[in-house]
Amino acid sequence: MEPAAGSERRSPPGPAPPAAAPAPGPGPGPGPGARPGARPGPRPGPRPLSHPAREPPKPEEERQLRISESGQFSDGLEDRGLLESSTRLKPHEAQNYRKKALWVSWFSIIVTLALAVAAFTVSVMRYSASAFGFAFDAILDVLSSAIVLWRYSNAAAVHSAHREYIACVILGVIFLLSSICIVVKAIHDLSTRLLPEVDDFLFSVSILSGILCSILAVLKFMLGKVLTSRALITDGFNSLVGGVMGFSILLSAEVFKHNAAVWYLDGSIGVLIGLTIFAYGVKLLIDMVPRVRQTRHYEMFE
Repeated sequence: MEPAAGSERRSPPGPAPPAAAPAPGPGPGPGPGARPGARPGPRPGPRPLSHPAREPPKPEEERQLRISESGQFSDGLEDRGLLESSTRLKPHEAQNYRKKALWVSWFSIIVTLALAVAAFTVSVMRYSASAFGFAFDAILDVLSSAIVLWRYSNAAAVHSAHREYIACVILGVIFLLSSICIVVKAIHDLSTRLLPEVDDFLFSVSILSGILCSILAVLKFMLGKVLTSRALITDGFNSLVGGVMGFSILLSAEVFKHNAAVWYLDGSIGVLIGLTIFAYGVKLLIDMVPRVRQTRHYEMFE
């Protein structure tokens, strides 16, 4: 028989169904704005480790970096027609050192001109190639100091790179001409076997010129370093050569006095000094002629 309408069919007795598993907690499902039915994304992994701290540069690398930056900075100043001293010195300091350079140059002209006259006298009277070389170098020192006077005669051009490079080019030309004269005179004396004579006058001139020129060289080197002036440093080099020549006169004369067989020492020193001046002049022209062309449009301080 079929059950009556409205009655419920009862299932036969049996074991109870297993309990439902608990619902999982909220996982890394899609956010509230996600599309329904979208698959949940992967669980985010651990954050990447930060980069290790950069090691500080080694002393050698730091020094090279500073040199590179300094060279680039100096090149930038030269491109604007300025020397590096424009960033190192205050205006009143630059003018103070400019005046000192002028005083040293005037003193150098007076001293070296007197020494040149004395050395030429020794060269003619005693047939000394070294004395002639020193006298010629003293004249060169007078000219180089005069060029430095022109270089710093304009107070507004104390940092002018163009004016500096022009002065160096003129000095380079003078160096070449004077070195040729010194070498030719020394070779002539060696070929004719001229023997130097020794007396008190030669001794006095050599000692005085060696001491005074060495002092002038130190002063010019110091001022040239502060003002970053290649012209002043070149003038100092010329004074240093004059000091070496002054002492070389004394050395060659004393050696010849005790050993007449070494008569060629005087002429050999003259040749060596002439070649040194020639090499310096060539190096100066190679360095400065391109820079004169680069800065010819930056005569802002003239």
